[in-house]
Amino acid sequence: MSTVAVDKKKVWGGGQSPFNLSYGKIMMWYFLMSDAFTFGAFLISYGTTRFFSAIWPDPNSVFKSFPWMGDMNLPLMFVSLMTFILILSSVTMVLAVHAGHCRDKAGVIKWMIWTIIGGIAFLSCQAWEWTHLHHHNAWWGSFRNGAGAESLPHFFTHNVDPVLFASGGADAAHKFFNFFFTITGFHGAHVASGVVINIIILLNTINGTYEKRGHYEMVEKVGLYWHFVDLVWVFVFTCFYLL
Repeated sequence: MSTVAVDKKKVWGGGQSPFNLSYGKIMMWYFLMSDAFTFGAFLISYGTTRFFSAIWPDPNSVFKSFPWMGDMNLPLMFVSLMTFILILSSVTMVLAVHAGHCRDKAGVIKWMIWTIIGGIAFLSCQAWEWTHLHHHNAWWGSFRNGAGAESLPHFFTHNVDPVLFASGGADAAHKFFNFFFTITGFHGAHVASGVVINIIILLNTINGTYEKRGHYEMVEKVGLYWHFVDLVWVFVFTCFYLL
């Protein structure tokens, strides 16, 4: 029998990961993967419900308002602003991670502050949107048994067949807003959690915690989470506001 020589230095003994990733990063990726399945289940359920519905609220009619613009018809303008803010916060997070790689403490502090401001601004916009819809009787459980039916025409296009609208309009609006508030609320909770975590990371950076450790890996790990939240919003934006 031939014997194959094995270089013991190349055999992983449980110390340094062969994937060149820390335990914390690997666990973050596992968490994000499981969270992606949850968001995916929500969006697939929404898509299936919409596909089998003969009538559905029109995003251009539902999301046409803008703060302090009165009754002006500005379809999707406000949510476009929300999306721009969130994407911009993702850019500032990239800059914070880059500053961490360069051991630039002042840079990490500056860009983390801007990322936190972006997250708070996004949540403020979402709070205004929810409040505005609530004033139009749109909420969880709305339009069931005719409750709030006077607002129904505002959420649909003007060329909907009257018979079809009368038979299924309330049910369609009920399902749409149940999904909308559940999914955007779930995403908003993630953004809020991200803001809190970012504030903690910022305070640790100011206190020199990562300088003492000799690396800013925590900034990179929270950056992965923040980019994931931004990516999920792209799918939420597409499903509810564009399609």
